[in-house]
Amino acid sequence: MRALVVDDELHAREELASLLREAGAFEVLGTCPDAVTALQAIRAGRPDVLFLDIQMPAISGFELLSMIDDDELPRVVFVTAHDEHALRAFEENAVDYLLKPVAPERLRRTVERLRRGPADPALTIHLRPSLQRIPCLAGRAIRLVDVAEIELARSSEAGVYVVAPRGELFTELTLRVLEERAGLVRCHKQFLVRIETVVELELGEGSARLRTRSGHEVPVSRRLLPAIRTRLGA
Repeated sequence: MRALVVDDELHAREELASLLREAGAFEVLGTCPDAVTALQAIRAGRPDVLFLDIQMPAISGFELLSMIDDDELPRVVFVTAHDEHALRAFEENAVDYLLKPVAPERLRRTVERLRRGPADPALTIHLRPSLQRIPCLAGRAIRLVDVAEIELARSSEAGVYVVAPRGELFTELTLRVLEERAGLVRCHKQFLVRIETVVELELGEGSARLRTRSGHEVPVSRRLLPAIRTRLGA
């Protein structure tokens, strides 16, 4: 099984990666210190299993799950310092977890569970919260942009960008994720819009455009125009 370890603590992720290799059941694709790096690694390596720390600064493990496309979502084993009683709900829902520090004998139980077959993906999907912040690249930094600031999102050959009054930023998230979990509305194959920021719908001959409060123009496809008009009450 191809595994990816995500934990903000260097010692914790290196120790777990070592235990996974010693278990003999995993090919460790790598370790990641944060959610953005993990998104890149998941997309590139398509791991079978994600060993995911729950409590990480900036972006938690649950928020990371919300940022992954359904068809790219690996099987998830949570790794946490919480006591066992606090995680009873995970066990009852058949979502596996490991307590820090990870004991080799407990890891063997996880291997057995993974070998028995995939868990119902809905058990992981239901844990994912709606997104309130979108991680974006700003030079060498990661900027967390509040969804309330976003006016639109667009995709191109260069990737996906979210557009706010102060400019646009690249994000590793897909349009599908932004539509399904950040509340943006599809208006075109390559565009989403936050409907609350729309100030005008311009109807042309065979075409339509939205204008946001900052003056951005967003195309509306003919197929999606009726739904957009309904959302705007127009």
